[in-house]
Amino acid sequence: MQVILMPPSFNYLAAVYQMPSPSRVLAGNDGSPPTDAMPVEDFSEETKRERPHALVVDDAPDVTEMIAMFLEHAGYHAVMAFSAPEALETARQNHFEVVVSDIGMPGMNGYELAEALRALPDYEHVPLIAVTGFSVYDDRGRALESGFNAHMTKPINPMTLLDLIKNLREGENEG
Repeated sequence: MQVILMPPSFNYLAAVYQMPSPSRVLAGNDGSPPTDAMPVEDFSEETKRERPHALVVDDAPDVTEMIAMFLEHAGYHAVMAFSAPEALETARQNHFEVVVSDIGMPGMNGYELAEALRALPDYEHVPLIAVTGFSVYDDRGRALESGFNAHMTKPINPMTLLDLIKNLREGENEG
């Protein structure tokens, strides 16, 4: 018996992360049935510079891609990093208006990433959001102590994440 492992579909990931299925699907040019693929917009470099930049960090590629895809469709230019050291290097080379990060990553964890980001002059006031599978009572406090502005437990509701980002960014602009 041969077993073939397939990556999870968008609909599966949308269900896991409480994201509504896309209202528009694409059909193949040959009349094949629609797929669950989401249309991808091709933004020019100029348009990308005008949109707010978000850094999404998680060692699970499917989670990283799902959050980044949602943020892209919500108007952000999302950049993905699959480890805390990669995220830190990316943040040193670019400026992001928001960072969404997992906590439980091998090697350097999300707490250490938040502390390192807060030590960078350009990231003292940038909203940092912990999105994690950890739901221990102390975890929220530890996330806030390490420099995160907010803590969300997976599975997340993407609309709640978007509202949280909006509120944190508005608070940053007022302060």
